[in-house]
Amino acid sequence: MMAVTDMNTLLLVGGDLCERTAAMLDPGHWNCIGLRRSGMGQAPNSTISWHKADLGSAESLSVLGNGEFARITHVLYAPSPGGRTMAHYAEVYSCGLPRLLGSLSMPCLNKLQRCVLVGSSAVWGPSDNWVDENTPTQRTDFRSESLLDAEAALHAVLGPGRGVALRLSGLYGPQRLRLIDGLRGGRIAAPDGPGHWANRIHIDDAARACAHLLTMADPLPLYIGTDDTPLPTAQLYDALARFAGAPAPARQPQAPSGKRLSNARLRASGWTPAWPDTLQGYAACLATPAK
Repeated sequence: MMAVTDMNTLLLVGGDLCERTAAMLDPGHWNCIGLRRSGMGQAPNSTISWHKADLGSAESLSVLGNGEFARITHVLYAPSPGGRTMAHYAEVYSCGLPRLLGSLSMPCLNKLQRCVLVGSSAVWGPSDNWVDENTPTQRTDFRSESLLDAEAALHAVLGPGRGVALRLSGLYGPQRLRLIDGLRGGRIAAPDGPGHWANRIHIDDAARACAHLLTMADPLPLYIGTDDTPLPTAQLYDALARFAGAPAPARQPQAPSGKRLSNARLRASGWTPAWPDTLQGYAACLATPAK
């Protein structure tokens, strides 16, 4: 990461990932303010001052035009859609991000040094070949459409070096073990046959990637955030079932799904995951009592 010598103001839009990212930044150089639907003020043991706002409402976001928001120098945009519908995705991505950037005052927008948009690898279809940032995307459903529209808006408004998209693979970590719960409950079947890949990244490594991209000099417009070990989906499920003391999941014929994601570009930029191996990361989570 480049040296940060002046006080920066980071606007965080999102929840857990934003909180973990803020915890990795030096509070002596970073003032963190955040937006949430609920708001919450200054939480205990947090460096973030939270404010109430709704990405679906331009009036709600008008607060960004004045006060401490006028000092924003960086943005981490990592909200989660409220559901898996076209309207929910549009509210957060294709409409939400342009609405947020449009709510910043022009002086603030002009001095904005970096906006990191956290998206998803869902913009690529199934592939047995390695997928990297140069692999053509596929607008196959409302999720990929909305995500790609948000990226296009980001780069149109901010341009090279200021707008950076981070496409994450599946997140796991403490309190993010629904896959384990599903295997224990016998509710998850493993896809049968070739063409099925699973990619994961530990939530703390995803936060580390966000902090890295907020502070690095001259980033490229796009990075994939994932660990070093894409696995055949059935292999991952079988291993996790063993870790959890659950029966091996049943096999179910399914159309090809998933792809093998490469993190080579993000690694080359200086990011290093603490949990490069998916199975070791899950094993560590299971060995640590939930807080």
